[in-house]
Amino acid sequence: MIGSILTGVIALIHIYILILEMFLWDKPQGMKAFGTTPAFAEESKTLAANQGLYNGFLAAGLIWGIWLGEAGDPIKIFFLLCVAVAGVFGAVTVGRKILFVQTIPAVVALVGVWLA
Repeated sequence: MIGSILTGVIALIHIYILILEMFLWDKPQGMKAFGTTPAFAEESKTLAANQGLYNGFLAAGLIWGIWLGEAGDPIKIFFLLCVAVAGVFGAVTVGRKILFVQTIPAVVALVGVWLA
């Protein structure tokens, strides 16, 4: 149960990221969240929307794993590993904040799934 709850939290985080990247990227809330300027946000809006879609796929996979119950544990593990790896890459290439927002929560959820 705890693994599914933690996985659900990660899914919600990625739905929020999807919203920020796809719909709020060039709005004050999106620019504040990602530390961008209006000019950069306008120039990169399409790229951010594409990135948001990928975050939506991660959330969908996590939700699918939750929906399957215990039988979905391998799916939860796969998608949580994807989130953790993407977070490490983002932390190295973009900023360390991603490690705390994405990677560490995913690893905590992974532990929750493995120990369940």
